[in-house]
Amino acid sequence: MAYRSVFKPGLFEGQIIVVTGGGSGIGRCTAHEIAALGAHVVITGRKPDKLATVKQEIEASGGSCETYVFDIREEVQVKEAIGAIVQKNGRIDGLFNNAGGQFPAPAVAMSAKGFDVVVRNNLTGGFIVSRETFTQSMEKHGGSIVNMAADFRNGFPNMAHTGAARAGMVNLTMTLAHEWAYAGVRVNAVSPGWIASSGMDTYQGEFKEQIPKLKGYCPLGRLGTESEVSAAVCFLLSDAAGYITGTELRIDGGTPLGNRSMELRPAERLNEFNGFHLAVRPKVLGG
Repeated sequence: MAYRSVFKPGLFEGQIIVVTGGGSGIGRCTAHEIAALGAHVVITGRKPDKLATVKQEIEASGGSCETYVFDIREEVQVKEAIGAIVQKNGRIDGLFNNAGGQFPAPAVAMSAKGFDVVVRNNLTGGFIVSRETFTQSMEKHGGSIVNMAADFRNGFPNMAHTGAARAGMVNLTMTLAHEWAYAGVRVNAVSPGWIASSGMDTYQGEFKEQIPKLKGYCPLGRLGTESEVSAAVCFLLSDAAGYITGTELRIDGGTPLGNRSMELRPAERLNEFNGFHLAVRPKVLGG
């Protein structure tokens, strides 16, 4: 079986594209699609076993992949890893800044250390990877960067740290798009809403109990798929988005629209797209 992409075969032929956090979830799915479209995909993360598994999956499907283990929050590690990638492959054509993570907690119970850890994970780390990719490759060759943000509209209750970080990432995206345009570098962001991904199974307690109910708050009546995020990332990385930079593409099923005083009409048709042949439904959703 192979990835069923909506894009033409060979779209990224001959390109070197880096996906941080490529060992699971949206990163894993996107790495598969990028490889299926002809790129040599470089996946990174902190857990070598996960990266090795995804590499084997991609190669079994006929794709080309290599792995690097490092922590995006550690500046020296990032600088060395990006340097090694460029030295081996000659350049980096595309970057999906996907790595990140958070934990649910009300703001009143959130320590400064916990807040800082999430901001460093979801904002600072992405900045470091972007800067090193630009200075070590894209400033000379051009390229495209897609940053991971999130649906933070109307606040982010019980996730104040990641809401602040993701909003910062959108602003950083606009800033870098302006500063790096002279070098032929485009910088955009994707902001997923509720996506049925493996990350949902990491939550516990009350937050976990709410996950199966989330589709009831979405005008489209369902959660998004990893493939629907991946498709948006691939579009922004591609030449078809050649005149798009500094933009945030929301992938949220319209959830932030309307207000609490308006009753949401139940969806009559659920037109889900899932092109990922190895997609696994989260356990919390009955998978």
